[in-house]
Amino acid sequence: MKVEPASPAGHRSCTGTSGPDLVVNGVPAPPPADPRVSLLDFLREHLGLHGTKKGCDQGACGACTVLVDGERIVSCLALAVQCAGREVTTVEGLGGRHPLQEAFVRHDGLQCGYCTPGQICSAIGMAEEVARGVPSHVTADLTADGIALTPAELRERMSGNLCRCGAHNGIVAAIAEVHGSADA
Repeated sequence: MKVEPASPAGHRSCTGTSGPDLVVNGVPAPPPADPRVSLLDFLREHLGLHGTKKGCDQGACGACTVLVDGERIVSCLALAVQCAGREVTTVEGLGGRHPLQEAFVRHDGLQCGYCTPGQICSAIGMAEEVARGVPSHVTADLTADGIALTPAELRERMSGNLCRCGAHNGIVAAIAEVHGSADA
């Protein structure tokens, strides 16, 4: 694949396509030439970032969850070209050992660890949603000034991330410890 130098506007051409780079974990990356490449495949196969896992490849398990401009998405259902000009953060981009990773270890929130990167990214995005006041299906008071991260809120908001090993109780406890939910 031939990558041409950046244009004065910061756009690069990658085998005939042009557009802004994706910024993956703080590093610019030209979008793939093939617009059909999913963000998941772009991260794993083009950039060699294998922390993001391919699970169901249908958006149902959450193993491939990453953050795009701080919001969680399942990367198997997004095209890499849709993320051009945006910031993509994978588990590798969280910098060292994130407090959630430490909490997952303390609470035995991982067994095989396959879903853990997606769980970590999803929990970070979920906490931001709560901080912005985005309601969930179980939010009781939509007029309240803030949303408490109750056990029901936490479980509902993380329901898109499945753990096939059954470590959900440890995962919930780890997220609750870091994000302040009591009695998870």
